[in-house]
Amino acid sequence: MGGMTLPDAEWRHRAGLAQLVEVLADVRFVGGSVRDTLLDIPVSDLDVATPLAPERVVELLKGAGIRAVPTGIGHGTITAVLESGPVEVTTLRRDVSTDGRRATVAFTDDWREDAARRDFTINALYADPATGAIFDYFGGLADLEARHVRFIGDPLQRIAEDHLRILRFFRFLARFGDVADPAGLAACTARSRDLMALSRERIADELLKLLIARDAVRVVELMIAHGIFAPVLPEIVSAARFTHIAARETAADVAPDAIRRLAALIPADPVVAEQVAARLKLSNAQRRRLAAAAVAPQGTPHALAYRAGAEAALDQLLLSDRPLADALAVRDWQPPRFPLGGGAIVARGIKAGPEVARLMKQVEQAWIAEGFPDADRVSALADEAVAQALGSPSSVQASSRSSARE
Repeated sequence: MGGMTLPDAEWRHRAGLAQLVEVLADVRFVGGSVRDTLLDIPVSDLDVATPLAPERVVELLKGAGIRAVPTGIGHGTITAVLESGPVEVTTLRRDVSTDGRRATVAFTDDWREDAARRDFTINALYADPATGAIFDYFGGLADLEARHVRFIGDPLQRIAEDHLRILRFFRFLARFGDVADPAGLAACTARSRDLMALSRERIADELLKLLIARDAVRVVELMIAHGIFAPVLPEIVSAARFTHIAARETAADVAPDAIRRLAALIPADPVVAEQVAARLKLSNAQRRRLAAAAVAPQGTPHALAYRAGAEAALDQLLLSDRPLADALAVRDWQPPRFPLGGGAIVARGIKAGPEVARLMKQVEQAWIAEGFPDADRVSALADEAVAQALGSPSSVQASSRSSARE
């Protein structure tokens, strides 16, 4: 695990980071960057903590020509925009009051006090930017080595401070954990109804991250067994389809997808999917995708991908019991564009109007049925369709009526 020193990871040499550290002087890396580096996994977000007041942070950054965005200045957070990306700079804090959804904080210069208000021991690790020395106030290093996700202090109190920590407990368990901490699991189970007080957007954000975590299958099974989903997503009653989709994604070499996996957790019913999507306040694109994933796949893989879209086809095929080869057939396939316009039908002697649209549809269906042949074959199909139409009594009568009107 690197003992008590932070490894010299690539992110520590990001452009502009050394200047930021020099300007603020009294600063430490904190949270995910320290945790993930010790686990030798890529670091995405970068957070630093400092005893400096937020106004002083802004003053120092501006003085050094570093753009400072007051993203959460009321809670002590300033975003320093470096050429290599943003860095969150947060003043050390302690909670004054909490209501389970938001906290009122006071600033402090006590590092241990700041660590004490964080959720889990593995997220309360700090590192000195210059020496890499790690500061661990609550046994986070030992927990990280044991892959033990443990609340700092009394789990019930920490959940009362922020109800979202229930879902965060399971997400971190799925991402980093081994066996669930008994006290943490008991507290989350006892307080699961507290999730109802949270905004649906916060629930959705945590849930979608959880569903694609490393050990999501086992953890989702654990959550269902303990009734964690029941207050906000009573539709989730079994992990069978979730286990199925996770195995199929792996077998097809398809990256885990949160919306597809959510579809596997709820009944295969577009109406239910719409209700769940609305309750979680998913984006319009996510809502459409969740509803489409609830439909049973029809037709050949490529025909399905052409009609429903490649993404929806892959979702439907992976969620189904159809051969995995069907999903593989659309995984890297881009539906072609239909190489025929209405003008080509008119040029063959059909009067502009509904008959052109009908013939276009007929030719397109034949093109799909034949497996999307080239433009020459489409032209031949158009010739056949028009010849058949011009030879039919209804088309002759339609042409006569058109001529009479002219």
